[in-house]
Amino acid sequence: MDKKRIPLELLLLFSVFVIATCGLIYELVAGALASYLLGDSVKQFSFIIGVYLFSMGVGSYFAKFIKGNLIDKFVEIEILVGIVGGISSVVLFILFNTLAHFEAVLYLFVFFTGCLVGLEIPLLMNILKDRVQFKDLVSNVFAFDYIGALLASILFPLVLIPHLGIVKTPLFFGLINISIAILLCFYLTKELSKPISLKVKSIGAFALLLGLFIFSDKILSYSEEKLYGENIVYTKSSPYQRIVLTRNSREFRLYLNNNLQFSSTDEYRYHEALVHPAMSMAKNIDHVLILGGGDGFAAREVLKYKEVKKITLVDLDGEMTQFFKTNETMRKLNQSSLSSPKIEVINKDAYIWVKENKKKFDVIIIDFPDPSNYSLGKLYSLQFYKELERLTTPDTKMVVQTTSPYFAPKSFWCIEKTINQIFPFTSAYHTYVPSFGEWGFSMASSEPIKNKIYRQLPHLKYYDYDFSQLSYFNKDMKVNEVEVNRLDNQILVRYFDEEWGKVQ
Repeated sequence: MDKKRIPLELLLLFSVFVIATCGLIYELVAGALASYLLGDSVKQFSFIIGVYLFSMGVGSYFAKFIKGNLIDKFVEIEILVGIVGGISSVVLFILFNTLAHFEAVLYLFVFFTGCLVGLEIPLLMNILKDRVQFKDLVSNVFAFDYIGALLASILFPLVLIPHLGIVKTPLFFGLINISIAILLCFYLTKELSKPISLKVKSIGAFALLLGLFIFSDKILSYSEEKLYGENIVYTKSSPYQRIVLTRNSREFRLYLNNNLQFSSTDEYRYHEALVHPAMSMAKNIDHVLILGGGDGFAAREVLKYKEVKKITLVDLDGEMTQFFKTNETMRKLNQSSLSSPKIEVINKDAYIWVKENKKKFDVIIIDFPDPSNYSLGKLYSLQFYKELERLTTPDTKMVVQTTSPYFAPKSFWCIEKTINQIFPFTSAYHTYVPSFGEWGFSMASSEPIKNKIYRQLPHLKYYDYDFSQLSYFNKDMKVNEVEVNRLDNQILVRYFDEEWGKVQ
């Protein structure tokens, strides 16, 4: 007995470490998946963390009612945790487009996983209480638990999502969970009341998850094809977003976290309206800054002006810019703009880059995704525009994409009002893009915007340099009063969530 005691203790404490790591991974996967599919990452992560911690408490409470051979029960729970947590992403991806109450199923998975993880720690402490002194037991269990949680929180954004993705990650950790169960079944055979049954269950569960892991790419492709209803030609999970490119008989479409970013049939209307008003009205266009625009389409339009000497493009996601720089089809669409010797691509958070930069620009083009969460909302805040002002001269023209004035008028005018707090002269305008509907922009400057045209190109598909046509707004695109978007209130994200929630 004495010879066996130390390795058994170490094995069970290692199990605590694995439980904590895997449990937090399942929680993070649920949060990431919810923000991918449902938007508003802060709300989703907040709800999921709350539900998960509550369910762990529920599991811990009911652990005291578990009787019989506790090692048997622990192994069975370990198998269940591995299966439920492991298959969570696969099931949720498949159900997203077919289930009316998807969120209920999502939180049911989170709750059930949390309950099972909550059961495990008290069970382990009961198993170890006769083998370890109480003060050592508590300190060792919680030390291993917290170390496992730290490891999971570091690995998840830096290694797991970029390399395994949102579906393979929980399957991989489900396999780890069940591997612990298999190890315990064979190592503690004499201490189990039904060793053969548990070995069959654990090996069967391992085989199930291994099969799902091997075929996970096909499963994900199937579920995403159902979700988008089109042929998927490219998918990639970066540390920041899920990138999906689809193709049908007419067009290519790019989706970021399930939100349409462009259609190849009409993106020229959006990008010509975004770029050419500012480029034509700026006195100088030697140095152009593009924030966002990792697809290279805004850069394509800027490069049509021969006077441009240097374009600086700052986009957070290196996976995005690399894809649009190297993929043959995308290079045809953006005319290899990201490979131009005039362009410098910087993969960095735009907010941080702007704060650190001291260079001034003649034209600033801001093509960020819509403010669907707080990390994006900061890029439309008063504080961000204050930082941007340092990069401008009295002659600089700045343009910002400002979402739809028809579907989200409060969001649109909130951005316009926020910009106007820093730049004394702004001009809101909009255009019709068939894939999106009416879409809005705001031009800003430190001097009056007089619509004076300094230069124009002869062969644009859409924009005819009659800026006044784009500046008229009907009654249904106006609102009476909106607040300024500040970092400490992020009112824009609430406006956006409220307005686009009605559309969807």
